[in-house]
Amino acid sequence: MTRGICILGATGSIGRSTLDVVALHPDRFRIVALTGNHRVAEMQEICRLHHPQLVVMAAPEAAQRLRMALRDEGLKDIQVESGPEALAEAAGMSGVDEVMAAIVGAAGLLPTLAAVESGKRVYLANKECLVMAGKLFMERVHQRQITLLPIDSEHNAVFQCLAEGKGVRRIMLTASGGPFRTWPVERLAAVTPDQACAHPNWVMGRKISVDSATMMNKGLEVIEAHWLFDLPAAQIDVLIHPQSIIHSMVEYVDGSVLAQLGNPDMRTPIAHALAYPERMESGVSSLDLARGPDLRFEEPDLQRFPCLALAFNALRAGGAAATVLNAANEVAVQAFLDGALSFSRIAAVVEETLTDLQPAAPDHLDGVLEIDRLARASAVRHLSGQESSRRRSS
Repeated sequence: MTRGICILGATGSIGRSTLDVVALHPDRFRIVALTGNHRVAEMQEICRLHHPQLVVMAAPEAAQRLRMALRDEGLKDIQVESGPEALAEAAGMSGVDEVMAAIVGAAGLLPTLAAVESGKRVYLANKECLVMAGKLFMERVHQRQITLLPIDSEHNAVFQCLAEGKGVRRIMLTASGGPFRTWPVERLAAVTPDQACAHPNWVMGRKISVDSATMMNKGLEVIEAHWLFDLPAAQIDVLIHPQSIIHSMVEYVDGSVLAQLGNPDMRTPIAHALAYPERMESGVSSLDLARGPDLRFEEPDLQRFPCLALAFNALRAGGAAATVLNAANEVAVQAFLDGALSFSRIAAVVEETLTDLQPAAPDHLDGVLEIDRLARASAVRHLSGQESSRRRSS
């Protein structure tokens, strides 16, 4: 029997890669539900190819446009809804066995939790779920006894290398270093959004591309790894690996180091998770080490990448520091993409917000959402300079 899949974030890069893998195995999977943000034309094409039962768009206007487009194509039997409640419905609906959680940012937390509460098998590509609410999220995963499999290439690599079991000394998350790894630090203030989104190895959305350029993405992955693999910050390292061939490594106490290698293509970890514990074709070409680039590694420069240091500090600080970090970063990155903030000020806004807010860890989801709201408001004040003015006048 085929397994029903819901893709949260179907029009994003992870969603499209998932659809590519699923299309290779129509005997194993069927698309039941899809969600998207505002890309109506792309979702229309996906519906034409995969004919889901339910599609949820973020905004009512986008849903109405899609509804009319599908009706004109004779696909009016596809139900189209909008809004947060419909997102949760898609993740938990009958007929869905597995959920690909690929909505970017804090917006992915509630629908991914809905998938967990519904007992679905969850493929986690939304790291913010664990950054914002790691303790609460993992408690629900264990209580519901669901299968949670990591999709980020680094965490999926660590998962594959942990087959040896106990005796882990440390894990090493690799990072490409992004497009500005060799730029003089003084040039970073003039970076444009288009430059920041031109990743040298991976095809990603704009927000994640900026996070990769600042290495905040790696910092969020460090926090995610802490919750996924139950390791403290002291046992999580980051290495710059510009070729993006080794996706991460695990070192054991006997000195053995296991690494997972592959071409930089997200279809590999997606196929691994979808087939787990088996293996299946992903559509990715074989890795040719004889003709490939030399593999190089270097330690990250925290002067160039202060966001990485901020993430490690937030993990060590505990409480709700990671929730504040994530919220402030989302505000700062959006401001940068909108042309309202310089690239080099992203880390400063995050740091200033972390200084402002140091709440204890919440014991319920409403508390997480309230801290997220307060952090966003604080970050906005720092964007506009209101907070700096207030401090000078006090």
